[in-house]
Amino acid sequence: MPGNLELIARLVMAAALGSVIGFERERLSWAAGLRTHMLVCVGSTLIMIVSAFGFFDVLQNEHVVLDPSRVAAQVVSGIGFLGAGSILLRGEIVRGLTTAASLWSVAAIGLAVGGGLYTASIAATLIILVILAGIKPIERRFITVKQRRQMTVLVERGTLTFHSLHDALGPSAVRVKQFVVQQCDDSPELDEVVIVFSRVAPQEYKAVCEQLRQFPGVKEFRDNGSGAGQ
Repeated sequence: MPGNLELIARLVMAAALGSVIGFERERLSWAAGLRTHMLVCVGSTLIMIVSAFGFFDVLQNEHVVLDPSRVAAQVVSGIGFLGAGSILLRGEIVRGLTTAASLWSVAAIGLAVGGGLYTASIAATLIILVILAGIKPIERRFITVKQRRQMTVLVERGTLTFHSLHDALGPSAVRVKQFVVQQCDDSPELDEVVIVFSRVAPQEYKAVCEQLRQFPGVKEFRDNGSGAGQ
């Protein structure tokens, strides 16, 4: 059985590794941030230590056999409840799946530290950090930008506001990334409204266009295609 200093070092190491991933979530203002990830990592480490060494005295008795992996398996299942708390449903958009996955991964790191797998735990922390912080700019550059659409609508003055747009589009209103209203240069009695949508599927965008064409007061509708250059 490891000494007391070794056990304390494992808990401190778990807190440090959990903080690395938690800080990335904290800077994005997610509910499960720095402290949550640290607590999950330290807690799972302690559970693994108890599972592996907490029954050392009992094992000295003859015919007593314990399986430390059973407690670790329960951690993997139980952390799902905490991850579910970080998942939000906004309209038709599900948010927080990445944070829930990071909590689940941090629990695995804690179990690895508790089991003494230091190299694996450090390597997993670095890999997860690269996935969370390093892959996101690439995702924005090559994936999200292709799901960004822009349109320009000429409408009677004061007819189309953000609130009326929200009422007209319903759940699709959560896709609105930018909404700009300015006076039309050619016709002062008209507003020129520029609307940019983010992460919108082709079929959903087609339905949105049809809804806006039928909006009262709309005089002209222009689909500007991808808003990548905005």
